Amino acid sequence: MSKEPSSGYGEQVVLADRWKEYQLIDTGDGMKLERWGDVVLVRPDPQVIWPRQANSDWDKWDGYYHRSESGGGRWEFRRQLPESWTIGYHALKFKIRPTDFKHTGLFPEQAANWDWCSQKILAAKAQDRNREINVLNLFGYTGAATISSASAGAHVCHVDASKGMVQWCRDNAALSGLASAPIRYIADDCLKFVNREAKRGKKYDAIIMDPPTYGRGSSGEIWKLEVHLWKLLLECRLIMGDQPLFFLINCYTNKLSPLSLGNLLGELFQKKGGSIHVSELGLPSQRNSKILPCGVLGRWEA
Repeated sequence: MSKEPSSGYGEQVVLADRWKEYQLIDTGDGMKLERWGDVVLVRPDPQVIWPRQANSDWDKWDGYYHRSESGGGRWEFRRQLPESWTIGYHALKFKIRPTDFKHTGLFPEQAANWDWCSQKILAAKAQDRNREINVLNLFGYTGAATISSASAGAHVCHVDASKGMVQWCRDNAALSGLASAPIRYIADDCLKFVNREAKRGKKYDAIIMDPPTYGRGSSGEIWKLEVHLWKLLLECRLIMGDQPLFFLINCYTNKLSPLSLGNLLGELFQKKGGSIHVSELGLPSQRNSKILPCGVLGRWEA
């Protein structure tokens, strides 16, 4: 008789509240006011549907992203900013750069996931100092989860369809003193890569993924979350090792609720037991008690 994984399903929010060099100052009227090191930015956020409270800090920005009604947008800067700058999270360092699509190269709410993954890796290493822990990070973006896992002692394979994002991950690794860490940098379609890894018999102890709602692979492959996610999860199950540590899915789309992620993970690991936790990710605002919702996560651990 197979063991069903136990469930931590609930309405809990996991907060990324250990930052010192990043700060969500305030939110309102569809915008968020943030401090990135010594740079203050204002950016749109579709989750911010509540009104802005009167606060003079909203006028103290260095960069403001104006959303265009026809799509996209543009940055307005009040002072000359460097092309990029660095902020730290504990011992990790990240390159920050405002991009044309409003992003900065880092999602600060993900710090809660970096901490969780690092703790799981460190605990496994403490039990067996000689164990080589292999982590696969899919849709790895600029590699924050990759370098966090590497700093905890894991061997990491970082996969993203964008060569530019893979290079940004290399830059972050170098900034964090991990240029020579055991990290594989792969620019490829994630589904195709996992399929090849399964055929090669490659195994991983932990898998991290942050799949988009829609995207294109390195050769123009189309990715649709509702069509391809389960197929990817099945392929990932084939490359999980005999003593897996964890599986983490993070998602920003409103097409997946925490319960949906829980159901997916429950189906995926129904024969392995373990436990599942699903929740929202959030960033606390410094000006009031509001928490900015920042997507959903699903965690399975042995």
